[in-house]
Amino acid sequence: MLKPSDWSLPTSVVLFAAAALVIGVCGVLVTARAEQLARKTGLGQAIMGAVFLGAMTSLSGLITSLTAAFEGHPELSVSNAVGGIAVQTTFLALADVVYRKANLEHAAASEANLVQAAVLVVLLGIALLAGFTPDGTIAGAHPISLALIAAYVFGLRLIAGAHKAPMWRPRLTRQTPSEDEEHAIESGSRGLVMLWSGFVGLALLVAAAGWVVAAAGLNIAAATGATEGIVGTLLTATTTSIPEAVIAIAAVRRGALTLAVGDIIGGNTFDVLFLSFSDLLYRHGSIFHAVTPAQSFWLALSLLMAAVLLLGLLRREKHGIGNIGFESVVVLVLYAGSVALLVAGPG
Repeated sequence: MLKPSDWSLPTSVVLFAAAALVIGVCGVLVTARAEQLARKTGLGQAIMGAVFLGAMTSLSGLITSLTAAFEGHPELSVSNAVGGIAVQTTFLALADVVYRKANLEHAAASEANLVQAAVLVVLLGIALLAGFTPDGTIAGAHPISLALIAAYVFGLRLIAGAHKAPMWRPRLTRQTPSEDEEHAIESGSRGLVMLWSGFVGLALLVAAAGWVVAAAGLNIAAATGATEGIVGTLLTATTTSIPEAVIAIAAVRRGALTLAVGDIIGGNTFDVLFLSFSDLLYRHGSIFHAVTPAQSFWLALSLLMAAVLLLGLLRREKHGIGNIGFESVVVLVLYAGSVALLVAGPG
């Protein structure tokens, strides 16, 4: 295959579509494996979604941001990261629409998901502060990058603690899955080795597809004259977030509600680290100081959407407008309005 820089526009479009299809199919296949692993290992759906599934489904987006940063395109790299967080939160609202029994945030209540959402708000707040700090690096990375990684690791410990020894439990209703259903450890003929092997294999396919999305996205941006901000925020971010959308909806249809919410919030939490890893590969200073106000806007928007989601998890409204929670309505309005602003005034 020719080098990505030699791909024509039609070739880039075809490869972009093919990579998107691979990402979507892998998302479907991995859902059942993740639910089985959650039960067989005793990790529970929230931890499986937050740590393993969230990171796995974020691989394509990670590769996209890293490739863009290494090639010297900080705007595309950051736009892909923060745009992915926003669109994935919106996907959770769409999953709420699909789940008709009650508000999804009501039915999927758990301390682990609450802690996870709070960790996401903290990480986004730290990332937003980075642009107001001095533009300096240590060994090529801004200190905020290291702070984000440390905060993420600490957050994982808090999430794990919330699963093993919860200090808060949701009030059970008819719409809330029982703890036995959520955390049951099951045995079966299909071994853990086979499940983990399939899970890792799908993760590698997603990562490879992410590289194709990044390369093709850059070519499409160059050929069409679209800004990297629009390409990253809308095109690559949405495409690399397809696994989250597919898994969230598939998990909801399977009744794995906590897994669906955990995957989206966990993926978003991991996506914040795209900024840290991209900063390490960006060789022209701090990537936090190389972005435009548009990326700062989307970072602030992602923080606002995460906070609204956290409120929804705490309030646990059973039914709302259109049988979805108020948080889903607000998230959908925020995202649609922000996309309209981005298209109307790119950059």
